[in-house]
Amino acid sequence: MASGHRQATAAGLAALRQGGNAVDAAVATALALAVVYPEAGNLGGGGFAVVRLGGKLAALDFRETAPAAARRDMYLDSRQRPIPEASKVGPLAAGVPGSPDGLWELHRALGKLAWAKVVAPAVSLARDGFEVDAHLHALLADERLRRLLARFPESAAVWLPGGQPLAAGTRLRLPGLAATLSAYAERGPAAITAGAAAAAVGAASRRHGGVLAAGDLAGYHPVWRQPLRFGAFGWQVATMPLPSAGGIVAGQSCGMLERLGWAALPRGGADRAHLLAEVFRRAFADRVLLGDPATSRATPADLLDPRWIAARAAGIDRGHATPSATLAPWSAAAAGGETTHLSTVDGDGNAVALTTTLNGLFGCGLYVPEIGFLNNEMDDFSTTPVAPRAPLTAAPGSAGAKPVTSLPRDEANAVAPGKRMLSSMTPTIAWRGNELLVLGGRGSLRIPTHVTQVLLAVLVDHDALTAAVDCPRLHHQGLPDRLEAEPGALSAAAVRELTRRGHRIVVPGPDDACRITAVRRLPDGGFAAAVDPRGAAALGGAGVLAPTEGQQ
Repeated sequence: MASGHRQATAAGLAALRQGGNAVDAAVATALALAVVYPEAGNLGGGGFAVVRLGGKLAALDFRETAPAAARRDMYLDSRQRPIPEASKVGPLAAGVPGSPDGLWELHRALGKLAWAKVVAPAVSLARDGFEVDAHLHALLADERLRRLLARFPESAAVWLPGGQPLAAGTRLRLPGLAATLSAYAERGPAAITAGAAAAAVGAASRRHGGVLAAGDLAGYHPVWRQPLRFGAFGWQVATMPLPSAGGIVAGQSCGMLERLGWAALPRGGADRAHLLAEVFRRAFADRVLLGDPATSRATPADLLDPRWIAARAAGIDRGHATPSATLAPWSAAAAGGETTHLSTVDGDGNAVALTTTLNGLFGCGLYVPEIGFLNNEMDDFSTTPVAPRAPLTAAPGSAGAKPVTSLPRDEANAVAPGKRMLSSMTPTIAWRGNELLVLGGRGSLRIPTHVTQVLLAVLVDHDALTAAVDCPRLHHQGLPDRLEAEPGALSAAAVRELTRRGHRIVVPGPDDACRITAVRRLPDGGFAAAVDPRGAAALGGAGVLAPTEGQQ
């Protein structure tokens, strides 16, 4: 299995050693991440899980929802202008956490081990402490994040004692979180969504001007959905449906590339890169229509309809880039950052792809000792009718380049009480015969395009898993109209040719990486696991049990 932190991966492997299945390992890992990986692991956020168990598929949506007191104009001033940071900082930015109910429901329905055994590693890590590593210290020392946490006394007391970031090597104990996790092990989600923990969340929200209330946590329910299915290059793929847009982007992209003969083109050449850019920009043009399944203006069936895929592919000029502003999204007439991912496969071939998120690093910045950091997922709604999303985390390209904003937004994703906000998380399982590939990643809008490229590296180019994850990648999201190319992704000749075709090519900043974690069952029955080398790669953990250790 593979996750974003070695100690969390160890928790998952321990569940497998005890006879648990892939679900037990995934939940144990996710809960450990809530302790040792505070910038993204969480009880105060939400996520998605795609599961293949005994040959059957399931998808669990535990995405956050808007609080009952949320309003369409809650982030606008009296002149209908966006209030700076209102949807990003502080508890007004927080959606109703889905992780407590979601992780419990995933285990209740599909796990094997006793619930207390699955929670136990996280309890130990919070109660007995864990060592602050260089990665966490660097985040706390980052000036932007330090300012964010310093705004809230509750956050600063734990993470910036005496006004200074925790030093690497410090042993950090989190007694409030340990008490909550212990109660969670005994009583399930009611230990968090009702009683003292829920009251603490509501009180902290009120103190800092939020609308998230204890009653919102009690009223939350995860939703089982049918996974999004599509075929790609001889494999079957299952991924997350709405409110995730990621699976739709991946499905559309693979469908267009297969129709265009992408696999036969020279690897590393301008022709392949050109087609990747063109299919990605078209998939993102359609993304603007998506939102909560109840309000989305297009469905997966609409956007993955073979006729629409064929029409989109037919509109690609192989010799010239299409200006993104000229691409209209799907219509019935036409059809005629912060997240963490873990991947698990057990010895019986059961698999879980699970992605959870707080949205931004450390979410809204407010730490509630009983539950951890609260998310700032409300910023994933359309907070104004045509508002752009939050700026990219770093300005790609040359020094001094101005940050750019990302996608325009649509009323399909407007704020409303109880509604789920749109997401780019793309937990994915692919299989062919005895082979399995389980993957996903963190990286906001880059998640679906980068997951797609790792899929292609394995399915089409037959790369070993580590090579597929390590390979430099491209990204295009339509607007801004530019092709991001990681160092080494394009040769000088390919850059010249793509520029001639009309692409504007930029190099993403080091903080703009999408970090993939993946596990694969090989044709011979062996296993491989890989953690992305990008960003804080040394922190990630990937492991495979030997046959003598029980399940793998």
